[in-house]
Amino acid sequence: MGRRRPPGSAIERSYRGRGVRWIVGVDEVGRGAWAGPLTIGVAAIPLDRRVNGIRDSKLLREATRERLFDRIVGWCEAWSIGHASPAECDALGMSEAQRLATRRAFDALPFVPEVALTDGRWDFVAGGPTGATATHLLVGGDATCLSIATASILAKVTRDRIMRRYADEFPAHSFDTNKGYPCPRHRMALDGYGPTSIHRRSWVFMDSLIWPGLRRPAVGSATSAGRQGC
Repeated sequence: MGRRRPPGSAIERSYRGRGVRWIVGVDEVGRGAWAGPLTIGVAAIPLDRRVNGIRDSKLLREATRERLFDRIVGWCEAWSIGHASPAECDALGMSEAQRLATRRAFDALPFVPEVALTDGRWDFVAGGPTGATATHLLVGGDATCLSIATASILAKVTRDRIMRRYADEFPAHSFDTNKGYPCPRHRMALDGYGPTSIHRRSWVFMDSLIWPGLRRPAVGSATSAGRQGC
């Protein structure tokens, strides 16, 4: 099997050729985690130069993402991050929490995006941040579209840094390594110490905890999906 091609900017160039000025890539991190925020990254990139090494954040080592982060920040025409807290994920459900985090990221930009390039099949931009933004959905976009791959690194590094800080506050839960995602050590910590203040308590993992008096609130539409290991 040949080497995976790096993400390109053909879609961004196509829109720019049609007179669209502000095209952004959008990607989320943390939807499948048991703890921590849901994070949205947004990136508007220049088309006359690029930063070597940008890939879908899941394909890069943590040290590589960290090394790229400052270079990407200096290279982007604009970028922003938006979060939804664990409590907001519980209260709103994941779909609305993702819209909220996206709106916060868009509100932090110095312009209103005309087109948002978004990974996947679900449009969490339309009807949310601004009605002036059109959405272009790209399945596998974080691996093929440079704007989305850039946004994925910005979101991933930012959220990972948050979770490493939480690891100092809750050392038993190993947030520095699992970043709040499901894995055996995370489950053992939940069984031994219970959930922390940053756990999403409406998720179904709460039902199997052995701690007495803990009940999963029946709010939002959260699920327990998530496959990142430790």
